[in-house]
Amino acid sequence: MEFASKPILDDVSFLINKKDRIALVGKNGAGKTTMLRLLAGEYEPTAGQIVKDSDLTIGYLPQVMLFQDNKTLREEVCLTPNPSPKGEGDNEQARRIAEADRTLMGLGFERKDLDRACAEFSGGWRMRIELAKILLQHPDLLLLDEPTNHLDIESIQWLEEFISQSQSAVLLVSHDRAFLDHATNRTIEITLGRIYDYNVPYSQFVALRQERHEQQVRAYMNQQKMIQDTEDFIERFRYKATKAVQVQSRIKQLDKLERLEVDLEDTSKLNLRFPPAPRSGDFPVIIEDLAKTYTGANHAVIHDVTFTIKRGEKVAFVGKNGEGKTTLVRCIMGQLDYLGTLKIGHNVKIGYFAQNQASLLDENLTVFETIDYVAVGDIRTKIRDILGAFMFGGEASEKKVKVLSGGERSRLAMIRLLLEPCNLLILDEPTNHLDMQSKDVLKGALKDFNGTVICVSHDREFLDGLVDKVYEFGGGLVREHLGGIYDFLRKKKISSLQELERKESLKSTNSAKSLKGNSSKEDFEAQKAEAAARRKKEKQIADTEAEIAKLEQEQTEMEVLLNSPENQTTENFEQYEHIKRAIEQKMYEWEVLSDI
Repeated sequence: MEFASKPILDDVSFLINKKDRIALVGKNGAGKTTMLRLLAGEYEPTAGQIVKDSDLTIGYLPQVMLFQDNKTLREEVCLTPNPSPKGEGDNEQARRIAEADRTLMGLGFERKDLDRACAEFSGGWRMRIELAKILLQHPDLLLLDEPTNHLDIESIQWLEEFISQSQSAVLLVSHDRAFLDHATNRTIEITLGRIYDYNVPYSQFVALRQERHEQQVRAYMNQQKMIQDTEDFIERFRYKATKAVQVQSRIKQLDKLERLEVDLEDTSKLNLRFPPAPRSGDFPVIIEDLAKTYTGANHAVIHDVTFTIKRGEKVAFVGKNGEGKTTLVRCIMGQLDYLGTLKIGHNVKIGYFAQNQASLLDENLTVFETIDYVAVGDIRTKIRDILGAFMFGGEASEKKVKVLSGGERSRLAMIRLLLEPCNLLILDEPTNHLDMQSKDVLKGALKDFNGTVICVSHDREFLDGLVDKVYEFGGGLVREHLGGIYDFLRKKKISSLQELERKESLKSTNSAKSLKGNSSKEDFEAQKAEAAARRKKEKQIADTEAEIAKLEQEQTEMEVLLNSPENQTTENFEQYEHIKRAIEQKMYEWEVLSDI
């Protein structure tokens, strides 16, 4: 397959088996989307052929779609072709409606959304509708191009489970490492027009690919040395009659040589650092009883929001789309009015990244000029490396901003942010247009950043090891969870299971009562006592979490103190060990209270 006489894919062969779950990976521009469109029948190969069973059904979710319909959500999804056994009539229709409802709610819709017109939903939600329609077709082959870009964490986990249980073969493109590991069992890499097929999930592929790449680089370097030696020989003896036969032999040898190609660009070891953050006050963001209601809405998007972010903390905002994450970010940025109190701390300098930041770039500058304009100090010597790490290597650095795609502009806006001095970084879905290596570079820079970070993201692998606190948005409220993203997800799963068990228990109790007649006063008192005990336990958990946070702050302060030799006294080391033991004790108490 080629465009403008430039091969995108060259002599590619592979087989997709039933129930294969394949991750299609490679750098941006390598040909992943081209491969999906070839398989979907939107493109025809320049050479070779794609052989499919005559009755093969294919469901294809592209990155960009045009939407034209005025049906309700349920009507649109239930019209999806889904062959069913004859003669089932109303039962089959009811089954399909129930399946459609489950799928839509798995992808983040609420029951009240099912009768809304599709036209009312934003582009991200429309992509979810199209994904639901494709999944409900139960095609023989699912082709998914970046399906997680518009999904929240819970919906991504639901999609992982759906794919793992699906009878369809799946070929998907995603830059979400955790999603690939959970949803696929085979990895095909496209690089330099060729493919490399690994019968392992993504993480195992990375290790195997590294070995293969090192072997390829060694072979390439050896061949380059041989070519250089041969060319030197030819040049040295070109005009010597006694060497004419040997020279001609060497020329023919080079002509027949199959030149090795290898991607030498390696940004895996690029250690990018933000400029030193100017010191801010101890509490960059203080929020008390904040609420935000949009004009015309009959309920607050968020309300009773109260929390404080301390200097140096790295926190995540997570939750379903539309639950107020970006709304709160815009309140912090001063872009929206609100009720309640929101204070930005002393000497706080905010660096902000959102998708619309790309529109603020000067369209007449080149990519290189855009970054050169803001870079200062030693970082200027690494501009080319940084651009390469974010997929602007080589000639791409000389492109004008006005010819860049939306995704390319977002990446360029991200690089600019990396180079501007600030002490509070607010990042709204920063990884949507980044490939794996770019995300690694950004994550490394954020981990080393000595300021404060607020990150709105659905990318679990990106957040893992980066944030130490999670704020969950849902039902208009914002709940604080200590620990990393996987700690939060584990706790959430456990609490969901406990809530389910409680409901089942309550259902059983109510069923028993219905057999006996009206509930007694004793039953009412027992329920009241149970509710009081639950409230007491929730308060104990919250108090314990607050004590842990206080102790961890003391531990951090002691670590800073002990960095200086003059403070490394026996008394200080004993105090540090005392704090560590206290944290361990409180963590044990928290685990017991949380029934972990």
